[in-house]
Order: sequence, then structure tokens, then C-alpha cells
Amino acid sequence: MPSVRPAAIAGSFYPGQPEVLARGVERMLAAAKPQSPQPIPKAIIAPHAGHRYSGPIAASIYALIAPARATIKRVVLLGPTHRVAVHGIALPGVEAFATPLGAVAIDTDAVKKLLALPYIGNSAEAHRQEHSLEVHLPFLQSVIDDFTLVPLAIGRATAQQVATVIDLLWGGDETLIVVSSDMSHYLPYAEAQATDKATAQAILELRTDITHHQACGATPVIGLNLLAQQRGLNPQLIDLRNSGDTAGDKARVVGYGSFAYYETRPLSH
Repeated sequence: MPSVRPAAIAGSFYPGQPEVLARGVERMLAAAKPQSPQPIPKAIIAPHAGHRYSGPIAASIYALIAPARATIKRVVLLGPTHRVAVHGIALPGVEAFATPLGAVAIDTDAVKKLLALPYIGNSAEAHRQEHSLEVHLPFLQSVIDDFTLVPLAIGRATAQQVATVIDLLWGGDETLIVVSSDMSHYLPYAEAQATDKATAQAILELRTDITHHQACGATPVIGLNLLAQQRGLNPQLIDLRNSGDTAGDKARVVGYGSFAYYETRPLSH
């Protein structure tokens, strides 16, 4: 039997019943479907809160991935650690990740490559309760037919180390890079809007001075931006909202943004 990291946040961050989860994700994707065909991003940034809060913003970027459902065969998923301190970058040390929609196999060849790097190791504990990666899987399982996963929990690592990892696994059209990050936390609605607008502009300018107060996944975001500079990627803002726009009050909100990174200049909306 393969070793599996079981779903830790089913029933809290998203529904635990497979049918309810699948219907909810499909409903959000249908609402976010672009009006006209769009190019497929090579890399994306998407938020990682509960689906009722950040799901519509995540769906706006995953809807762009759906036309490549038969092409993408591997997802490199990078997100910040929230519960366990990690020195460097942690792999889970398992053979699959599970959600109520099924299990996704880990890309073992990629894991072997990564473990040769001195700042990457296995930590089941870092992944056990971590939501920043798992919350994306139901969307990925809904928009891609069959894929393997490289789940990376980013701890005390440098942006250059993250860029090196992404570059190592860059591949071609078969590989999608997903960076998991929310934006500002617990600001009043209007202040959050202004703060997140400035952060979004910094991301679009491929800046590398983004702080963890601006984006909780700042390290993987900056790592992606470093590599985007080197590879000449073109980022595009897809959606920018907060919990006050979706399912929360406006007194203290969490910001969410979704961004697409293209290897060629994207079509203008």
C-alpha cells in the first residue's frame, strides 16, 4: 500500500462529502469561466483560505487551466508553512496526497532530484495539518484529468532557493507551477483594498521586496518573480478581492489575488 497524506482540512476549509465538494468547485469554476479563449498560464498564484472565502478568486485562475486538462501531467505546488517551523523546504515523505475527490500520486522522480538539494528534506509533520497546499487540490482535481504532484512546504528558505527549485522542475507544457498565497490579513475593507492593490502592482512588476505582511506566501511569490525575471515571463492580474466581497464582514478582511504568468505576452482583456 502506498503511503498517503490524508485530507486534513476536509469538512472545515471545504466540504468533506465528495459530491458536495465536486458540485461546489464546479459551480465556482462555471461562474469564473472566461468569455473568450485565453492562453494557458505556465505558472499561477492562487489564494488558500476556505473555499467559501477565497474559492471564487481561486476559481478565476483555475478556470484558465481547464482547457489544458489533458496536457498538464504534473503540478509543482508551493505554499508557506502555517503550523510547523521548517528550515528550508519540506517534502511530505509520502507517495500520495488525498482529498475527498481521490488520491493524487507524488512525482517520485522529481522528489529524488529535489532531495539532492541541501535545503530540501522530508517532513511529514510540516505537511500533516498544513492547509496552504491541500486547499488547492480539489480545484486541480477538477480542471486536470490526470496529474502527479510535487508538494513543497516553504519554511525559512530564501527566494533564490525557491527560484532554483521551480527552475529545476520547469519542464514544458506538461508542468504547471502553482504558488499558494493570500494577501493582507485582518485590515478594514477599504484599507485592505488599497494595500492589496499596491501588492498586486508589485507582483505585476516582478518585484522582490514583497513582505509577509503583504502576502503570507511572500517567499514563494518572490521566488517565482525572480525566475520570471530570468525567463521573461509576463504576469497578469486575473482577480483581486477579499473576504468582505465573498463571505465575511467588512470590519476585518483577508485579501485574495489570482495571477497568471505567461511565457508569451497574454491577450488583453
